Amino acid sequence: MPLFFEHRGEHYHLMVWHIVEPEHFFEQSLGFGSDKKHPKRRLEHLSGRFLLQQLQPTFPFEKMVVSALGKPELSDDSCHFSISHSYPYAAAIMSKDKSVGIDIQMYVPKIERLQTKFLTAEEQLLTANKIENITLAWAAKEALFKYYGLGSVDFKADMPIEKIEWEQNKARISMQLSKTREACKLHGWVAAQFAMAWL
Repeated sequence: MPLFFEHRGEHYHLMVWHIVEPEHFFEQSLGFGSDKKHPKRRLEHLSGRFLLQQLQPTFPFEKMVVSALGKPELSDDSCHFSISHSYPYAAAIMSKDKSVGIDIQMYVPKIERLQTKFLTAEEQLLTANKIENITLAWAAKEALFKYYGLGSVDFKADMPIEKIEWEQNKARISMQLSKTREACKLHGWVAAQFAMAWL
């Protein structure tokens, strides 16, 4: 059982899974399969839901819906969760009383040339053109988007990164949600294979 990482915060619990198992491992545990057509997408889909089950063994999948704005949630709001996957890793976070968001991204060289699409000039100074830092910034904006859950935002204009404070390979990321004027503090982690951010 390759549980890669687990962390408990004051209001949340998160896990990262290294996907090495075949589909039937997840299907057997969950009691259902995936309707995704591509084998890799099925594994990501199943492993994300498997993590929800690990975080809460009685997770009510029958109450899982997708909001009109595309956010997975429970119809009765009995808990809050967020799922992310970047093969061969999946991540999930859960909270009983707080909105949450998580994103995990494998390092891909093309992000260096695409960074101007989602990072301002000031944010590019913060990331210092390092692939790990750029990927972390992208993951932070994705995690904040999932937390926000209210539809369309401009990742460059509406989610400014104000500060990244490092402690070895972990980061505290200060951001703003311009549309709601909310100041947000995210956690970040730069691992050897991927970058991840959550709140």
